Amino acid sequence: MKICYYTPFKPLSHSHPSGDLVTATGIFSYLSDQGHQVIPVSDLRCRWIYWKPWRWARLLLETRHVVRQNSGKGMDLWFTYHSYYKAPDLLGVLAAKRMGIPYVIFQGIYSTKRRRAWKTRAGFYLNRHCLCAARHIFTNKRLDLLNLKRLIPENKITYIAPGLLPDDFSFDAGARAEIRQTLDLGDDPVVFAAAMFRPDVKTEGLTWVIRTCGELYRRGHPLWLVIAGDGKEKHKLKQLADAHLPQRTRFVGHIARSEMYRYYSAGDLFVFPGIREALGMVFLEAQACGLPVVAFDNAGVPEAVKDGVSGLLVTAFDAKAFEEAIARLLNDFELRRKMGRAAKAYVRQHHDLNHNYQIMEDVLQNII
Repeated sequence: MKICYYTPFKPLSHSHPSGDLVTATGIFSYLSDQGHQVIPVSDLRCRWIYWKPWRWARLLLETRHVVRQNSGKGMDLWFTYHSYYKAPDLLGVLAAKRMGIPYVIFQGIYSTKRRRAWKTRAGFYLNRHCLCAARHIFTNKRLDLLNLKRLIPENKITYIAPGLLPDDFSFDAGARAEIRQTLDLGDDPVVFAAAMFRPDVKTEGLTWVIRTCGELYRRGHPLWLVIAGDGKEKHKLKQLADAHLPQRTRFVGHIARSEMYRYYSAGDLFVFPGIREALGMVFLEAQACGLPVVAFDNAGVPEAVKDGVSGLLVTAFDAKAFEEAIARLLNDFELRRKMGRAAKAYVRQHHDLNHNYQIMEDVLQNII
């Protein structure tokens, strides 16, 4: 297949890592590795574009440019990753129609509440137009699947379970020993967390982890807390750690995704609430490396963590339950090991992209 590939929310070349970028890059790499010709056709961002009239001329010019560049080259379809009210795929829906090729969306989101607010109403209707124009829509979230069925015929929607390439995230005993020695962690249990230090739910989630681990340490649990990530809230989070868990917190900075398996391997459990987390790739990565997870039972987290099997999910914002779940795993080595083994098996059985994206590829082949 020859595929026009486009990401209206954030281009593949964007410098800031995120779960969306990981997924978009993963799809691109999978299709390319299968021998398909996948062409990133534009870096134009459509984020809030309907509130930026000075960019509308750029949209029209970019559409004309993309059509001219790719027409007559035997393109089989247009594949857009992520269209929703904040970044409706205005380029893709126009260009695919002019080129006369099937238009496909991965992670199309339909949220009717967005038409109620004046700020998002235009985005809602523009995005709805894109969704209705698509030949097929893929989604990796069950809630989005339910919402899409209110608008799109069921035979035009396919659920693809979120996932990763398990071989990229495996336990490494050598890395565990090396990192624990470098960070001077000794033999005490290590709670590992990872997130961008953004001034939003990411920092709020890390705040929960730091405060809770501090309380557990004060109650006699000999733990270490290791946090991977970087961003604007770094100073604030370090101050918080100094206040609640002094001398027992290690900030290791931004770690390349290709190296994250080494840090997961050094931990004993992965803790991050995942407040309103759409998906949470870190949960899958940690489990693939054999770490049981403690998180909130909200949003997309239950799609990534099997409660009671690969981790413990608690009611969102229930501080006591969150603390007790972490303490339970800290105190029970056998439970940690059992859940760690189950976590690895769970990811390989349900969240292996080699299998899940094969389903997507088959649908694309049938479309063309």
